[in-house]
Amino acid sequence: MNDTVDKLVIFLAKRDGIDKLVKTFQYVSKLVNWQVETTHPDLANRFKQWEVSSGLSRKAFRTGRFLTGFNGLRRNPGATPTFKFLAVLANAGEMVYFFFDHFLWLSRIGTLDAKLAKRMSFVSAFGESFGYIFFIVSDLIVMKQGVEAERKLMALQEEEENSKDAKEKIRKIRGDRGMRLMAVAANVADLIIAAAEIEPNPFCNHPLSLGISGLVSAWAGWYRNWPS
Repeated sequence: MNDTVDKLVIFLAKRDGIDKLVKTFQYVSKLVNWQVETTHPDLANRFKQWEVSSGLSRKAFRTGRFLTGFNGLRRNPGATPTFKFLAVLANAGEMVYFFFDHFLWLSRIGTLDAKLAKRMSFVSAFGESFGYIFFIVSDLIVMKQGVEAERKLMALQEEEENSKDAKEKIRKIRGDRGMRLMAVAANVADLIIAAAEIEPNPFCNHPLSLGISGLVSAWAGWYRNWPS
């Protein structure tokens, strides 16, 4: 009982799993809307509604998500002072993002004053981009350390042929690097989306840039959360 369907059920049972699926809907519909808005306006409007609905649904799924960063700091703040410092900054930014995202959601669905939406969106996006910068830095440092450790193990492996222990360690380092590369890709993509909100510009705010960034983030999340 560990085929593709089983893995899909496990994946979708996770909050992150369903979030990445709905995020895929959100940004595919954004790209379709952009592609057909001049030729088929009625169809474009339908996909625009799908995009908006998906975005609001994701915000509902993320209720209480800001506690994840707090718990991460409480349970696993980092092995060294450098990583502890990076973890505090990264998780603080992410907590701001998810916390103010609640108010953004409530203002967009009409529970709170709709005028608050723009302000909450800016604060949430600023916290998101701030946190992701330090998550990226942390992952890049760990990957650099992994490359150095792998080189030492490969040199050791050449001296001691058929070293199973070295092979296993190299396999784990490469597996961890793959996961961290996906995390960096997702965070860079989300950083572009956040930048479009903080400082609107032709590149970040272009529907193609936003659509591709959203799908990169979603699919990197699929890879990281897919059951092994």
